[in-house]
Amino acid sequence: MKKNLCVSFLCMMLGFTLLAGCGGKETGNKDAGAKKDLVISIGKGMTEGNYDPCKGYGIYGYGIFHTGLLKITTDVETDYDLASDYSISEDGLVYTYTIRDDVKFSDGEKLTPEDVVFTYETAKNSGSSVDLTMLEKAEVIDGDKVQFTLNKVYSPFIRTTALLGIVPEHAYNDEYADNPIGTGPFVVKQLDVNQQLIVEPNKYYYGIKSQFEQITFLSLDEETALANARSGELDLVMINPEYAEEEVEGMHLETIKTSDNRGFNLPCVKETTNSEGLAAGNNVTSDIAVRKALNIGISRQEIIDNALNGIGTPSWVRFDGLPWANDEPELKDNQVQEAKKILEQAGWVDTDNDGIREKDGIKCEFTITGRTDDLQRYNLAVALSENAKKLGIHIIAKSEDWTTCKDMVRNSPTCIGTGDYNFVDVYNAFASEFAGAEQTGLNNAAMYTNKTVDGYLTQALSSDNEEEIFDLLKKAQYDGTTGVNIDLPYLWLVNIDHTYLVKDGLDIGTQRIHPHGHGQPIIQNLNEWAYK
Repeated sequence: MKKNLCVSFLCMMLGFTLLAGCGGKETGNKDAGAKKDLVISIGKGMTEGNYDPCKGYGIYGYGIFHTGLLKITTDVETDYDLASDYSISEDGLVYTYTIRDDVKFSDGEKLTPEDVVFTYETAKNSGSSVDLTMLEKAEVIDGDKVQFTLNKVYSPFIRTTALLGIVPEHAYNDEYADNPIGTGPFVVKQLDVNQQLIVEPNKYYYGIKSQFEQITFLSLDEETALANARSGELDLVMINPEYAEEEVEGMHLETIKTSDNRGFNLPCVKETTNSEGLAAGNNVTSDIAVRKALNIGISRQEIIDNALNGIGTPSWVRFDGLPWANDEPELKDNQVQEAKKILEQAGWVDTDNDGIREKDGIKCEFTITGRTDDLQRYNLAVALSENAKKLGIHIIAKSEDWTTCKDMVRNSPTCIGTGDYNFVDVYNAFASEFAGAEQTGLNNAAMYTNKTVDGYLTQALSSDNEEEIFDLLKKAQYDGTTGVNIDLPYLWLVNIDHTYLVKDGLDIGTQRIHPHGHGQPIIQNLNEWAYK
């Protein structure tokens, strides 16, 4: 407690001007009805600036300054937003959106179809994380419509139009990223980079307007944020699992379910070397017996208890909680004896009694990595290593920087975080086109191939019906005979529950299942928050 009080005092002294600018101690007013501002801490991302959707801001579905042609509902389906209607051509190459005529940007200027075209052209040419390689052209037709022509059939484009925020052509300049003008519920009032962001309601917003006059995001490390919460300075604070048992007077714990999955790729082919001299494939995980034994033999709950203080939901499929997830055939873990039997029948036997199985002169051991900048991932790597020992599998857990992890990933599995409102994630995870040794990045890092799965994925890319798409994606995972859930190219462990301390009386509304990224997803409906 002394340490927290000292940290709190230091933070209050050093950060006085920050807290004074956002209402200071007054924000802790116990009279909920009188509160006009909020002060929250949800990690450092919100105070970094760069709020430009053309360069990737908001693409995961929780931007607050912009809105898109469509939106993602609480059921993770798509619905109208800036577009009042849309249609897709029979060949799947032309998407036409009718743009609403009653929307203004936060500077009072009217939204036009030309702004939509400008946004997509700018995003495509930005070289950012927004994937628009399939977009051939965007143009205004019939005065109030925008027509997108694709260079290939690509059904996930519908999700892009729900996640890419629209920017104004007339106000897009070199300063835009730190002072964005958009059609979303909030505008930037003040930004002190890596210290604080203060936002206020957009008076021209066409949806539900926030009841708060301003909301301040503070950039605080977790221990300092907890100290400030205890002193009444914060209305909401993100906490990681290791702090989930902390008690703060006047606040309660909100645990939100997610599709924010953690697991390890298990390369499905034997080791080789690519043209750059990097190892690809793995002589141990390429044996399906090892992949299956790990998936059924470990105890996910024990791993969660040891690595995440018990905060998380055991999971063995990649897309848990999303409409296209398939958990059939249901897998049960902690089947230690069954896992040992699978390994022994496949020829993995401990012949020298050192606790590690061997087969054809190869030890049943391999290296996995966790990120140096993400303690959760490294903790999961260590906990998995310990849990696999009972199976006679020796997993060596190492901590590496993220660039090194990705360079090694096709040989040494790494802890992957995933969870996306765009179902293209299924294709990227399992399509054979990404399986080669020369490929880089995390797309199909397991180097998995299955022609039947490829067929379902290709059909899903060419469909214009989300219900049909979801069914095809589920079949790619398991169709009753084959699929990803039989071949097990990944070892999924847990959906990371997102945990926050919330001041009593603050209602954060109905949250759709959170995607990847602890912290910011909670602000997806920030304009609906209210003190009750």
